[in-house]
Parts: sequence; C-alpha cells; structure tokens
Amino acid sequence: MHRINHLRMILNDRQIAIVGGGPAGLTLARLLQQEGLQVKLYERDVNKDARVQGSPLDMHEGSGLAAIEKAGLMKDFKKTFRPGADRKIIADKRASILFSDHETKLEEDFDNPYFRPEIDRGPLRRILLESLQEGSVVWDSHFVSMEQESDGWTLNFKNGTKVHADLIIAADGANSKVRAYLTDIRPFYSGITMLEGAVYNVKKSAPQIDALLKGGKIMAFGDEKCLLMGSKGSHDMGFYASIKVGEGWAANNGLDYSDNAQMLKWFKEEYCEWSSVWYELFEHGESPFVPRPIYCMPLDQNWETVANLTLIGDAAHAMPPFAGEGANMAMLDALELSECLMSDKFNTLQAAIACYEVNMRKRGAIAAQKSLENGALMHSTDALSTMVSFFSGH
Repeated sequence: MHRINHLRMILNDRQIAIVGGGPAGLTLARLLQQEGLQVKLYERDVNKDARVQGSPLDMHEGSGLAAIEKAGLMKDFKKTFRPGADRKIIADKRASILFSDHETKLEEDFDNPYFRPEIDRGPLRRILLESLQEGSVVWDSHFVSMEQESDGWTLNFKNGTKVHADLIIAADGANSKVRAYLTDIRPFYSGITMLEGAVYNVKKSAPQIDALLKGGKIMAFGDEKCLLMGSKGSHDMGFYASIKVGEGWAANNGLDYSDNAQMLKWFKEEYCEWSSVWYELFEHGESPFVPRPIYCMPLDQNWETVANLTLIGDAAHAMPPFAGEGANMAMLDALELSECLMSDKFNTLQAAIACYEVNMRKRGAIAAQKSLENGALMHSTDALSTMVSFFSGH
C-alpha cells in the first residue's frame, strides 16, 4: 500500500518563487518542474545574455554531477563540457613548471570518481535555461524587499512589480538580500582578496602564458601569494592575483582598476620577484580589473526553520573558492531540497525544509572548513612545495 505524500498534495497548490538564476536556482527550478510543480524564477539580469560569465566550473562526483544527472541533463553536459580544461600545471614565481598532468590526465573519464570535468558558466547556464518550461524565468526582476502576507510573501522588485509566492527559495548569491528575512548572521572576511581579470584571445595577447596554459589551468605560488588562471571558451582566459591584505584594501588602496599601466605597476611592486612572463596578464588584460574580498559564512551558523522560506547556494553558505566546492554545494543544495520537498516522510513543509537545512549546514560547514584550510595553505610560505607534493601524490 502506497503512503500518501502529503507534501506533494500541499505543494501542488502552491506558487514557488526562486530568487536568483545562478547554477543553484536554475537547477532547483528544473528539478521541481520535473515533479510538476508551479515554479517561477526571478532573475535581476535583463535577459539571458546580459552577464559576462566568470571563471569555468569544475563539476564533482556526488554533488554538481549528481544534480545534473538527476535533472536529466548529463547527455547535454557531456556534449558541452570542455575536454582537457581540467588539466593543470603548477609553476613557481619565475614561471618554471614543477608539476604537470597534461600527459597523464584523460580528456574524458566520467567513470573515475576523481574526474572533475570543467564547463564554462555560460554554456552551463544555457543548458539549464533551455531545460525549463517557457516563461519560467522572469528577467529584469531585481529583488528589493518582501513582506509576509497570510502564509506566504509579497515580493517587490526594482521595476515596480509585485508578486505573491507561497514558498520562497533564496538563490541570490553571497550578497543575498533575501537571507536577511531568515537570519541576521553575516559572513566574515577570510583575510584574502583576489584581483580578477580576463585576457581575450590569449594566444595573441599573452603568448608566453598561452604556451604554459595549453588550454588548461595554471597555479603559480610564491612569497605567500599566488596567481591562478584557467582557459575559457573562445580562446580566452580568466585569472586571479590572490593576496593576503586587510578587509578594506580593495576600497582604500587608491588604485584605478581601469588603468592597465597603473595595475601593471602595482603588480610589479606587489609581486616584485615574479617573472616578467606574468606581466602579460596586466598589460593585455581587459579592464577594469575586479577586486574580490573573500568572505565565508560562520561554520556554526544556525537559524530557526520556517515553512515558507529557505536558502540555497552562496546565499546559504558562501565560502572561499579554494576547494572548488561553491557551485557544487549549491547544485547539491538544489538536489537535496527538491528531494526533501518530494519525500513522503514529512507531513509539513517546515519538517521537510528543516531536514534539508540541518544537512545543508553540516556539509556546507565541512566544505567551507576545507576551503579556508586550502586558502591558508595556498598563501603560506611553503605553498609551492606542499601543492606540488599533493598533486604528485594524486
């Protein structure tokens, strides 16, 4: 005899609103629509082409890849990921190569649990968007505020529109505005700031770095700082200069991030003993460069579960990028929340959301701890030898 699924009966009549159209929000929308639920996703971008997409994502077994599989999109993913983009070299500050897996790593190895295929953010977003029902995404919906209304919420957007929703899932990133309606816990500064840049047509603009990159990734370490770079589609490259500075450095250093000459001068001073090979990043990088102070949610965060609002992705557990877990945890949030909402084990939405949140906070804290530890290691005096020995052992 089948158990009655009370939650499905409840959710069949509810309007679900997801705020934010990154990997977490889009994945959740897809998974809930597969179950026949009414879902609208509200995204601040004016359309699907409005945003310049950042660095590629590496998808992990048991999290990002598991969500893609459950969403029925693995075939599309395999057609779209970039074979070989996960290959890496580790270099010292003088651009000498100390480790490379270009000769040993297979381009495609989906049966290997340690395989972490790379995909550009734009193509991943396109796969997810195209999987959704027509009209699911409401563009140009910049969230401003919301008010409780009976058992649900009224959401207010910058363009003046108001909508009602019975259940809201905040997927609006590390600077989430929706999060404040559930908890006042704030992230803390990790001690590291990353200066982000991009080089277009890297073969022509940065030939020395292109020769090292070979369509993969470079990690260079020295003097308690690092350079991290990776190829993107269309022969472009994204990079980060990562340093230990105070929280206010980005706003108070007097640098003009749009001035390549000034930024190159800064790099020559900050990375004073580093090879001139790296100068190509700032000579030919697209300005403005973007400083990104790296924050992390407290590992012991907790809040009281409510029946009509929850968090996924960076809105729930922003963490440093040094373990590659952010997008993977976000997509796993979508997978686990959808499974809790569809489960016949719970009689109320609050019980289902509570189960999701307890597990999400626990594994989010583990991933964040690893990210913090990796960040400290990568900016330590012996980062180079430690990273070489780590990857050589794998």
